[in-house]
Amino acid sequence: MKPVNVGMLGLGTVGAGVANILERNADVITRRAGREIRITRVAARHLDRPRSCRLEGFQLTTDPFEVVDDPEVEIVVELIGGYEPARELVLRALDNGKHVVTANKALIALHGNEIFARARETGVTVAFEAAVAGGIPIIKAIREALTGNRVEWLAGIINGTANYILTEMFYEGREFGEVLAEAQRLGYAEADPSFDVEGIDAAHKLTILASIAFGIPLQYDKVHIEGIDHITREDVAWAQELGFRIKHLGLAFHVENGYTLRVHPALLPVRHMLANVDGVMNAVMVKGDAVGPTMYYGAGAGAEPTASAVVADMVDVVREFNLEPENRVPYLAFHSHALSKGVVLPMHEVETAYYLRLFARDEPGVLADVTRVLGDRGISIEAVIQKQPEPGVDHIPVILLTHKVREGQMDAAIEQLENLERIDGRIVRIRVENLE
Repeated sequence: MKPVNVGMLGLGTVGAGVANILERNADVITRRAGREIRITRVAARHLDRPRSCRLEGFQLTTDPFEVVDDPEVEIVVELIGGYEPARELVLRALDNGKHVVTANKALIALHGNEIFARARETGVTVAFEAAVAGGIPIIKAIREALTGNRVEWLAGIINGTANYILTEMFYEGREFGEVLAEAQRLGYAEADPSFDVEGIDAAHKLTILASIAFGIPLQYDKVHIEGIDHITREDVAWAQELGFRIKHLGLAFHVENGYTLRVHPALLPVRHMLANVDGVMNAVMVKGDAVGPTMYYGAGAGAEPTASAVVADMVDVVREFNLEPENRVPYLAFHSHALSKGVVLPMHEVETAYYLRLFARDEPGVLADVTRVLGDRGISIEAVIQKQPEPGVDHIPVILLTHKVREGQMDAAIEQLENLERIDGRIVRIRVENLE
């Protein structure tokens, strides 16, 4: 049969990985897809830059619109990232009747609803497995393998940079800034690491996973987002003393009156499987009502792990060439007319336990003031760590572990505590997740 021609937008780390996998595994990919898949056109910003793949047979251009407008190209692979011009290019490719494979989580999280609607109108396919957790086939697992389940919750370590930083802080006792600088030197973090350490990247991915798990529209604007730059090595050590590890999690729960979507640091019991995912690795745990908890672990980034997911999507697209659009697997697992209108709850309605770090004046009665404020708000304390003051220091760190309470109650309590004369500075809170 006639080979399938692919046009690729972007020839960076992942693009080169895709080219290498297609060349190295050409025979097995052809057998699985039923037709040969070959890259014919490639758009790259710099044509003279050294590449880690062979370029023979590629028509190179600096204009990505030449690729999406090429009548010979049947599948467009978008690997340039970001919001624009990626959105414009993908929509144009769909309007031209071309199938699209993308690894762009930001694009899908913010514009996926529009893109999927356009794909349905034009009768083509959009595939995006590589947009979440690199080489881990988490989208396919939730969308296809767990279709017999009501998903109750999912929790994931879905940003390798943040996980690397917290891992080094835990094992080496180093400060956040020092480890971040090392992550940048090693290539784990970008020169501008804000998307990773502020939780934006993880929020993009959580948006996609939650929509597929619960059958709700993509709603990035409803995700509560916190980063890890306020976590100190003392927090990591004190959490360990209490029997926990700090991890940066994406969390989505189906609760009685809606859904909660949040990305933030959290304390996990030290024996929990997610607590022991280290370095740049990713993992996602999904709890279905029938199957129970399941966990998916692997490389969340990198040239060939991510390229593996891109190539798998290309094979799926080729397999579907002869299917009618209505017979394809729905993009968000549920058919578009059946997406739920359930409410994503505001953060103040979320209920968790809390780790609180505050600095109190080293005087009698201060701890009694703190416990009185918490008690007045209906917040009970599970554990307290009070450290001895350093010589010449009149404020000491006090660590509190609370029982579960609504976030709104904790917000009010923290505001009142910070206004106490004998409490110094802002109070740090980290939520506790047992994932039972």
